[in-house]
Amino acid sequence: MLYAIHEDSTEVDGVRLTWTEMGRRASRKMPVVLLHGLNNSRFSWWRVAPFLAQDRRVLLLDLPGHGESDRPDAAYELEWYARTVARWLKKLGIEQADIVGHSFGGGVAQMLLLECPKRVHRLVLIAAGGLGKEVGVILRLASLPYLVERLGQPFMGLGAKLALRGLRTKLKAGELAQLVRFNSLPGSARAFARTVRDVIDWRGQRRNFLHRAKELKHLPPVLLLWGDRDNLIPARQALEFTKILKGSLVRIFEGCGHFLHNERPEEVAEAVREFFDDPNARETRLVLAPEPGGARPSGALELFC
Repeated sequence: MLYAIHEDSTEVDGVRLTWTEMGRRASRKMPVVLLHGLNNSRFSWWRVAPFLAQDRRVLLLDLPGHGESDRPDAAYELEWYARTVARWLKKLGIEQADIVGHSFGGGVAQMLLLECPKRVHRLVLIAAGGLGKEVGVILRLASLPYLVERLGQPFMGLGAKLALRGLRTKLKAGELAQLVRFNSLPGSARAFARTVRDVIDWRGQRRNFLHRAKELKHLPPVLLLWGDRDNLIPARQALEFTKILKGSLVRIFEGCGHFLHNERPEEVAEAVREFFDDPNARETRLVLAPEPGGARPSGALELFC
């Protein structure tokens, strides 16, 4: 099936964002927004997006500090990412969308739901951060104060190359070279270091969706997809989370690592499509009290989202 593809960019709060759009704007189905992981780009969805774009409008965004989007001198906190995405959606006139987030992009998707719930219709989290404590040692080391930010820029390209090779990404040589180029751009080390520092410390993940989930009156349908060989964020976090978020769905892909959407793109896309098209998908709800502490003021985005 034929569909349109084009690239675009716009400025949001002084930050130029770049994205690729696939599919049909006139589709009656909910548009889909794909949010990539840390040190990655919109092109990480290149194998999955065409399947979704057959009958939907699909937007692949380069998060600020990543890909071909700007790398400003900003805080790079999850709330800031969510604010930027919310304002970008508003600028595009997208009232509501189905959101898919991989790894750190899953954390941004959760924060978007917390800060601007009216924008999120359904939520898919793929090997997402923010659901548990454990995380790979390489990211714990990267969270050491100011080490990467002050000294890491000359090594960002090589570091990204080595890290991605060790995570079963299934990237082709050209795709890996593109990510090395993106991560070598000035400001990448600052963006990476500040982002990691906000969500991770030497003990593991600092942010957890449950810290603030009680603020939401309604929780959308949620699907979690994970690889059983994920050595960065273990799949058991998804299984434990579904016990807490009643009604959420989970699918574990055997033999897959952290980048299951690269390893098994057709199967991942099919799982996502079935979930988005399911007319019987129901809202989820918490069955355990959220963890105390860690809450931050919410509602500030309502004027902008």
